[in-house]
Amino acid sequence: MAPKFGTSGLRGLVSELTDGLCAGYTRAFLASVPHRGLLMIGRDLRPSSARIAGAVAAAAREAGLDVRDCGELPTPALALAAMAAGAPSIMVTGSHIPADRNGLKFYSPTGEITKADEAAILAAYSGDAGAPPAAAELHNSALPAYAIRYRDAFGTSALKGLRVGVYEHSSVARDLTRDLTADLGAAVIPLGRSESFIPVDTEAVDTGTRARLAGWAAAHRLDAVISTDGDADRPLVADETGAVIPGDILGTLTALALGARTVVTPVSSNTMIEATGRFAAVLRTRIGSPHVIAAMETAMLDADARTVGFEANGGFLLGFEADGPGGRLAPLVTRDAMLPILMPLAEAVRQGRPLSALVAALPDRRTASDRLENVPTETSQALVTRLTEDTTERARFFAGLGPERGIDTTDGLRISFASGNIVHLRPSGNAPELRCYAEASTTAEADALVRRTLDAIRAAMA
Repeated sequence: MAPKFGTSGLRGLVSELTDGLCAGYTRAFLASVPHRGLLMIGRDLRPSSARIAGAVAAAAREAGLDVRDCGELPTPALALAAMAAGAPSIMVTGSHIPADRNGLKFYSPTGEITKADEAAILAAYSGDAGAPPAAAELHNSALPAYAIRYRDAFGTSALKGLRVGVYEHSSVARDLTRDLTADLGAAVIPLGRSESFIPVDTEAVDTGTRARLAGWAAAHRLDAVISTDGDADRPLVADETGAVIPGDILGTLTALALGARTVVTPVSSNTMIEATGRFAAVLRTRIGSPHVIAAMETAMLDADARTVGFEANGGFLLGFEADGPGGRLAPLVTRDAMLPILMPLAEAVRQGRPLSALVAALPDRRTASDRLENVPTETSQALVTRLTEDTTERARFFAGLGPERGIDTTDGLRISFASGNIVHLRPSGNAPELRCYAEASTTAEADALVRRTLDAIRAAMA
């Protein structure tokens, strides 16, 4: 499958992300956004990322731009620095997908590219465009600036008294997460560092990883285990028992602690958000940060809206200047993992309660998600279309779940049942995966719904 755009930029097999192809897309990007003669570049820890970043830098240099190489750093740290400089940026990362794949995330000078920007890049792309190798100057200021953002907003005692395990794996934020958590007052235990790339999907945490988190929590008497995906724009947080807290619950806890009034989130997020009764407005979108950002921009026209956005994967977008435990926190309208990690921990300290108690205080709606990998997008889409259009086949496929209450086709197929349970199927936009989301009154019920649905899909595809 050739590299293609999805909800997180351009992705494809490393073997297909040739220097020429990456250079061609870099030139198309620079022809589609204002740049004032500067491009900033960052990368994750995949073995292929340095080579691809070099191809991007070479193309930008040949186009006459200065290139600022920010090195290995989280995607939101690169975005923050680039927006401050008024420059576009390209992050070389495949996020959570395996190391045989990689990708390019494009940012305009104002933040993540829009769907209109994406269309302009595709229209401007004219094929491979090799360029002579060109070393870019390394700038080390972006990562420290990102760390300072959170040190200043949280202060040195926000996490005081907590024992926090940091699952380092191959996250580009592993050293930052360890050091920052310690700077905010926690006792930190580094865990699971890997020099080979581990594809951690925070939205579909596998059973082996869940077992490791629970084992670490018990063995080290931890209050939490924290981590991110590969490029650190999605959080992973487990409570004191090692139970993973879903991203939309982290988002809700963070939004409540910040005093947000308006929440923008995709249709796949937990309906518990509305059930809290704590937000003036909850706006639902298609899945993907470009859709969340577009709705946020409209909501933010009201200065009193105090708007935030987050996805079911936990990536958090802050749309107003907020108060942290130790100081002011400027807006950052791009997916960020650090805020939804630190804010629930700080809130647990403030309230003197464990993370599990913060979650238990929310309405009794729980979600689960998983995916079938290596399923061509066309195959997934055909199944979802068939189930959407054929009510008889849909009833047979979901037999045993009771009568339907309604369906939502905003993004994929989302079915609400009279029991209150919800099942949502969606082909991935940038990987050969079929995603399944479920919602029920307990985590165990939601997990069972996901397993049952994925088993039925496997049987249907056999």
